[in-house]
Amino acid sequence: MSYSLNLGSWNSVFAVPCSVVDDHLKLAGTLPLKALLWVLRHAGQPFELSQVADALGIDRSEAGDALRYWQDKGLLSSSGDALSPAAAPREDREAAPAPQPAPAAAEKAEKPKRILSRPQKPDSGFVAKRMTESTEIACLIQSAEEILGRTVSGGEAATFVMIHDDFGLPSDVIVMLLQYAASVGRANMRYIEKAAMNWADEEINTHEKAEERLRLLSERQKAWRAVEEAIGIPRRTPSSREESFAPVWVGEWKFGPDMIREAYDRTIDGAGKYRPGYMNRILERWHKEGIKTPRQAAEERMERSPSRKSGGEKPSPTFDIGEYESTSIYDTKDTKG
Repeated sequence: MSYSLNLGSWNSVFAVPCSVVDDHLKLAGTLPLKALLWVLRHAGQPFELSQVADALGIDRSEAGDALRYWQDKGLLSSSGDALSPAAAPREDREAAPAPQPAPAAAEKAEKPKRILSRPQKPDSGFVAKRMTESTEIACLIQSAEEILGRTVSGGEAATFVMIHDDFGLPSDVIVMLLQYAASVGRANMRYIEKAAMNWADEEINTHEKAEERLRLLSERQKAWRAVEEAIGIPRRTPSSREESFAPVWVGEWKFGPDMIREAYDRTIDGAGKYRPGYMNRILERWHKEGIKTPRQAAEERMERSPSRKSGGEKPSPTFDIGEYESTSIYDTKDTKG
């Protein structure tokens, strides 16, 4: 009699880098995470953008945006139109078996040190010592408690000391970051630590630089609120794409609520649901063509109508999303002002 272990679905698995969960689980959007899972499932095989788009049921531009996130983070590399998983970061290669050195060489070989994505937090004894020795650190912790409206825990105090000592952010800059986080309802330590890491990487380490960054963040926030009100969705934290699109739509391209709503309606008609990338392409086309009013948008749609171009002949079926947007059965001259 023979026996075997029935693992079911576990008979076929693939690895996910630890850094994806540790550093990107909250920051990456749904589409980038779905795209990465597809890529990891096909690890070792070059693939085309169209394959990802087909697998996720999205258009090529959205698939490109999703994969670009991981290219920027160094997890994907590309050659022309073909993409492939990049070499795993050092900390995610620890599970891979390394070649065994010869016995003589093994005695001299040193174990490689693990590279951390951020410094380790100090222990409670060190934090207490820093608060005793440094008036600046003591005042920072006190200011944090006033802004957060509660007592700072030992772990949170360690995070603030790490941000100050290891990230190199002065206490006044940290206080400004805390005040902003509290004002937008994101006064949690995960967000604060991540934002502080970004500020340190971008050398936002003076009062003046922090003021400029907060001004830009405030403009993005206002732009997103304007978009929310225009398209009538409940208040929520925007995705990274929405946060980057909104200032362009409102601030750079100067579209008002009526045009943003018109673009949103066309997105729903053409794509079947709200897709920021699809909506951005509509607004981008209007910006390039100088279309600024709902009346001009309606006239432009009539000009683009296939039935008008073909002299009234019925357009042939198409599955192209861009064409579908211009030939939707929901087309109407009625605009919302």
